[in-house]
Amino acid sequence: MAKRQRYEYLQLRRGDARLFIDLLRVFGDAFGEPETYGQAVPSVTYLNRLLGKGHFIAVVAMRGEVVVGGLVAYQLDKFEQERREIYIYDLAVAEAHRRRGVATGLISKLKEISAERDVYVIFVQADLEDAPAIALYQSLGCQETAHHFDIEVLSPEVRRGRSQTRR
Repeated sequence: MAKRQRYEYLQLRRGDARLFIDLLRVFGDAFGEPETYGQAVPSVTYLNRLLGKGHFIAVVAMRGEVVVGGLVAYQLDKFEQERREIYIYDLAVAEAHRRRGVATGLISKLKEISAERDVYVIFVQADLEDAPAIALYQSLGCQETAHHFDIEVLSPEVRRGRSQTRR
């Protein structure tokens, strides 16, 4: 019988930018989008500042010294009642570590963080064709069907022009 691998789950904080950069590589590989997550990596200063913000949550799964998975979430302070929700924005596990409870471990760590913050609910979206994600999330909570819309703030031409002037 194979020995079950041990993972450690850590909430990243200010000063953990290097681990966050490793998580970006995991996201790029897992999502098949290495350019999105690796082409314009923010500076260590920017990432440390982001990791220090109260509404931003990053959790990594470590196998020894290696980041093998993680999630990024945002705390939303609600307006209709004095309560908070957490939205899981991205969650990924390196292919070699899938189907070993890593994603469930990441969400368990987020649940601990949420309980400390007196969070009402954690919510997440999954693409319809992402059967493994849907199965994971169905095993952890109830499903609601909704439509997702991306509303562009600026046209692609304006965005390109702005990014060129910032260089």
